[in-house]
Amino acid sequence: MVDLVAFGVIVDDIVYPDGETWMGVLGGGGPQTAFGMRLWSPSIGIVAGIGEEFISTVEEWLIASGIDGSGLRESEEPTPRAWQLLEYDERRRQVWRVPSDIIQKQLSRSIGYLPDTYRIAQGFHFGIHPDEPDQEFIEALHDLNAVVSVEPFKPADKLPDRAVLREFLSKTDIFSANQLEAHSLVRGDEPLELAKRLVEAGANIVVLRLGTRGSLVLDGHTGAGFRVPAVPVEVRDPIGAGNAYCGGFLAGWIQTREILTAGIYGSVSASFLLEQVGVPVYSEELAAKSRARASSLQPLVERIT
Repeated sequence: MVDLVAFGVIVDDIVYPDGETWMGVLGGGGPQTAFGMRLWSPSIGIVAGIGEEFISTVEEWLIASGIDGSGLRESEEPTPRAWQLLEYDERRRQVWRVPSDIIQKQLSRSIGYLPDTYRIAQGFHFGIHPDEPDQEFIEALHDLNAVVSVEPFKPADKLPDRAVLREFLSKTDIFSANQLEAHSLVRGDEPLELAKRLVEAGANIVVLRLGTRGSLVLDGHTGAGFRVPAVPVEVRDPIGAGNAYCGGFLAGWIQTREILTAGIYGSVSASFLLEQVGVPVYSEELAAKSRARASSLQPLVERIT
């Protein structure tokens, strides 16, 4: 049985502002989110379409990390691949290196892609296009009695219709976004203002990821809100930290139903992605470091509502 599930694998070709490059790095929401989950839970699975040229890389990482790979679909099509172009001001631009039909095929989601052992999972997390949030898939996961956590993978192209936004947000259990993505949906400048507007728009639990400023978490049902600091680490590469945060948050919420604990788990999970290029391999040593980092964050959390 698998408790938590993540989706999608991408091959990252990373270009840093100083010209340094790392090619063929394991990336995408699946591994990054799954690692964030794995630090707190032993039962994680991934669903993804992968080309034969990259399947061995993914399987080796899954085996080493103790993550289930029965949701992988090996394909004659290549694995989705993209340039990740980083700037000194923390901006990042993703440029696809494969045709759109391959991206659609390999990153598509369907209940039919879930092995039987995944269909009784307690929680799922995946990224959505904010203008086309895949409402049908979200509702299908809810029919499995699972917690559904989503994050936009880009800002909305236009301010959404309020009724459409409410229909989408109200069907997600956890909505996570960075400040720019949240602004594109409800406008507003300050994090707490954005979080409250998202709740007013229909969100149940809101997570705003604020980079080096940490995160803000708000429970739309109880009104409880907290600022969770970022773990102070030396940042090597920011790619995937947001996904790892979402994985840690979902694991914490499933286990405790406390947004404070979930936010701490998320912040800790993100910290390990920041420290290296690519996705770390899970180990008991990292799990022990996770617990220590969580303990160090606890007294630094600020209640805001």
